[in-house]
Amino acid sequence: MRTHEIPVNYIQHLTGFFEKSAEDERLTAYHQVLYLALFITWNSSKFKNPISIARDEVMKLSKIGSKNTYIKCLKELTLWGYIEYRPTKNHFVGSKVMMYRFDTSCGFDKLSFPKNGTLPCPTTIPTFGTPRVPYSGTQVGHYLNNRNNKHTNNSEVENSPNEFSPTQKNKKLNHQKFSIPNLQEIKNYFLEKENTITEAEKFYNYFQSNGWLVGGKTKMKDWKAAARNWMLNAKRFAKPETTSNLHVIENKRYDIPL
Repeated sequence: MRTHEIPVNYIQHLTGFFEKSAEDERLTAYHQVLYLALFITWNSSKFKNPISIARDEVMKLSKIGSKNTYIKCLKELTLWGYIEYRPTKNHFVGSKVMMYRFDTSCGFDKLSFPKNGTLPCPTTIPTFGTPRVPYSGTQVGHYLNNRNNKHTNNSEVENSPNEFSPTQKNKKLNHQKFSIPNLQEIKNYFLEKENTITEAEKFYNYFQSNGWLVGGKTKMKDWKAAARNWMLNAKRFAKPETTSNLHVIENKRYDIPL
């Protein structure tokens, strides 16, 4: 084993952690935020291992309000190989946490804490229950390539015959047949809109005679929309009522010039 310290590349380390956590279905949001809180503490101590943690501080930093959830996540992160948690029964001494590294091929041995302040560097990092290769810069690039390939595969699935493309969806909508309403349906709709049965009959007769074409050219798609337009136009072009002089009650003089 080598005993010299290797500087932590925190960008590659976090990339490695999130890559693995994305594949690990056991992890929840609580595990991730707790790990990030531990990482911040580790960063504050200039990446020295192990780090001493205070429960209240880490819980506040991770926004975890339950002590049981906090302890459970620490133990599970240890069990699954992300950290090594060593609790203490002394209230005046903080618990210890060993942070495993994901930024290089150098990782920490899970068997024990380092002695004499040196960092053990085995040839491989913990496998987390499944075989894996050490993380490196090329590994991150390989991960990004895999993501791009997944997006490509998703695009192929979206365009597969089992799914409708936007063009196919439009064709499907266009092929929906227009159902010609009967006179009673139209009467009921006009009455619902507080209009007259006479206007309903005019509407039906007009479009029944021209083959239900809007403007005499375009096939109708929504007869209710056309009916609403008909009602608006009927009100707009209605002739105002006029008062005939024949019904004037007051005496009218005919000797006055017009």
